[in-house]
Amino acid sequence: MRLKDEVAIITGGGKGIGRAISMAFASEGAIVVIAARDISRLDETLEKIKSGGGRAKAVQADISDEKQVHRLVAETLNDYGKVDILVNNSGISGPTVNVVDLRLQDWNEVLAINLTGSMLCARDVLRHMIPRRNGNIINIGSDGGRFGYPMRSPYCVSKWGIIGLTETLAVEVGQYNIRVNCISPAAVRGERLANVVTGRSKATGVPFEELMSKITAHYSLQRPTEEAEVAAAAVFLASDESSGVTGHTLVVNCGHHIVQ
Repeated sequence: MRLKDEVAIITGGGKGIGRAISMAFASEGAIVVIAARDISRLDETLEKIKSGGGRAKAVQADISDEKQVHRLVAETLNDYGKVDILVNNSGISGPTVNVVDLRLQDWNEVLAINLTGSMLCARDVLRHMIPRRNGNIINIGSDGGRFGYPMRSPYCVSKWGIIGLTETLAVEVGQYNIRVNCISPAAVRGERLANVVTGRSKATGVPFEELMSKITAHYSLQRPTEEAEVAAAAVFLASDESSGVTGHTLVVNCGHHIVQ
């Protein structure tokens, strides 16, 4: 087991990529603390992990709220005495709209959850990791943080920020034996991709199936990434197999090469 007895906080662990990472970490022996706003989804993930013999705890928390982040980290430390790994996965897709029609409240919400929330979680766990001189932070970015996507400005800006946060933190905390990396997926098969494509279909009038065909046409493997593939990359970055890797953005995108 590559993560035996490691304590990992995974935000957005109730569904999608976060659920896949949580289950993969648990199967590698980690004690997983999953956090999200939707307690029913958290409970579903918790049941899946425990039914497979894994160890996990669910904490309902909105990571855009500083006090709730404090509580999340404090509960983890109280129960397990340490935090070895943080996976900043929580995020929302935001609106599908041109900037000229963008509402400020929508912009602020996306940045608060996707970017500020990741900073808050990293800040709180680092206050524990630095004295221990050990730790590992994995931020979930996106190809939306590497290319511009029309009608997705808040999301893209938040994910560009995630890469900047990753590289900055890696420099700041490397002296304490703490690694900070990012995973950049593109389209990942699942509920979020379906919601994003549905939103673009409504905004542009282009049928859902046509949009999906256009998306996969620009992937070398001619398909979206699977959640389990992102989870496998997270296990690699969390384990000693990647002990010399920090400040890096690992692209897991099935060869996404052209943005339209």
